Amino acid sequence: MHGMTKPELPEWVSAEVFRYLEHTVAQVSIRELARKGDCHPSTVLRQIRRLEQRREDPLVDGCLQTLSDAYAGDQLRGHGAEIADFSKEVIARCLSHLAQPGAVLVAGRDMEKAVVVRDVGTTVQKSIVDRHIVEMLALVEWISCFASGQVYRYRITKDGRTALAEYLAEVENQRRRRAETLTQSGISGVIGAQGREDIGPSRRARYGLQETPLQTLSRLTDRDGNLFLSPEMVRAGERLREDFELAQIGQHIASDGAFTEVGATDRCVTAKAGPTREAFQRAAEALCALGPGLSDIALRCCCHLEGLEAAEKELGWSARSGKIVLRIALEQLHQYYSAKPPQNVMIG
Repeated sequence: MHGMTKPELPEWVSAEVFRYLEHTVAQVSIRELARKGDCHPSTVLRQIRRLEQRREDPLVDGCLQTLSDAYAGDQLRGHGAEIADFSKEVIARCLSHLAQPGAVLVAGRDMEKAVVVRDVGTTVQKSIVDRHIVEMLALVEWISCFASGQVYRYRITKDGRTALAEYLAEVENQRRRRAETLTQSGISGVIGAQGREDIGPSRRARYGLQETPLQTLSRLTDRDGNLFLSPEMVRAGERLREDFELAQIGQHIASDGAFTEVGATDRCVTAKAGPTREAFQRAAEALCALGPGLSDIALRCCCHLEGLEAAEKELGWSARSGKIVLRIALEQLHQYYSAKPPQNVMIG
């Protein structure tokens, strides 16, 4: 074999595509490819024929042509930018546009760019995407063509949605790990900095300056650009945490959710009277109103400031499920506090 070797190709190039390039560019026989791949020659033949049929798609054809030219060239000369490993942020951004309801990617053989089109009421949203990115997405079958003609139309596939979810979860986990490099409690910091003029109402300093799990999630947006957590939901979580901190019961409440069990208020509350007991009762009533499950994630993420990944692991939940459950809990918590008299507000 001559030309490029598999380690020199981008990571997203599959073994099937590599065999196709070896056969069509390097003229390696099918039997030799089967011997190297420890499979039957008919298997390699079917893979090569399948890719030949897929070249009717202009995006697949363009990507294979770029890879073939680079394979026959010298160390990706002239093609490094087109077939290099793309950042996950770029891929996730493109797939996010396609994952929106009614989104369609439009591309043609002579079009230098591709366009993601989506009808929103009486207007049409358009997003320009680099052609070499969508060519890669078509080759790995994260998008598929459903209409051909002068232009070709594509939709995101099931594999594409799975890849998008994995990329978004990885990006969120990276952000969470950066935010959790500081102390989990969130108490350390400059509590006395409340009087600084550069700290407004939206950034309270009484819990420290590092981000809490709610603050991290409050920056996320959905497919339509709306905030994942509304300001009302974030304030509801902060209100619960304030009562929890004022009651000074963090070290007495087990993380297994015993706080919400029937009769837990009478067992756990001390003989203290005044604001401490009142704060304890307010926090206990709010968590009891959420019920099992919702109160578990609210207690861990809002009060104990545990990250979602750690909370999911402790509760035995599947990955990325805690984010959705926490959002539901905060929404119900907001409704619960909205029904309370106006004097029951936050102190900070």
